[in-house]
Amino acid sequence: MAPKVAVGGTFDPIHDGHLALLKKAFEVAGVEGEVVIALTSDRMATSQRTRPVQDFDTRVRNLKDALKGCLGEEQFEIEMLHTVYGSAIEEDYDAIVVSPETEPMACNINEIRRENGLSPLKIVRIDYEMAEDDVRISSTRICGGEIDSHGRVSRGKMVV
Repeated sequence: MAPKVAVGGTFDPIHDGHLALLKKAFEVAGVEGEVVIALTSDRMATSQRTRPVQDFDTRVRNLKDALKGCLGEEQFEIEMLHTVYGSAIEEDYDAIVVSPETEPMACNINEIRRENGLSPLKIVRIDYEMAEDDVRISSTRICGGEIDSHGRVSRGKMVV
């Protein structure tokens, strides 16, 4: 049976770290598998951060454009994420792809799945994508003007 793979986030703005996470999800799913992307709801996205976040529909459009344009992927499902666990605690998934930041949440998901009589997910962790200043690429850094979506340091921001 083809694997069903979960991956989640806010994905705003989309950067090389997000693309690496999504690419790994498609690799784990393989040609016959299914990738489900849990995209945070507007409420959840704005409650977790102080910086502005684009609305859900805009983030869906941007995500679809990035998946097609950068990864050549057009077959996936996007679901709205209302809690940190989403459908991963109750749906039939085989794996979840995470960053070091979200790995603890995947461990919590597996604990809940076990309590609910479900098989644990295979946790596939990728490393952070690093900017040219050897600090991880993040949407917060991009929005703050420190780096661009590829991790290039903005002029005057690089510390030598």
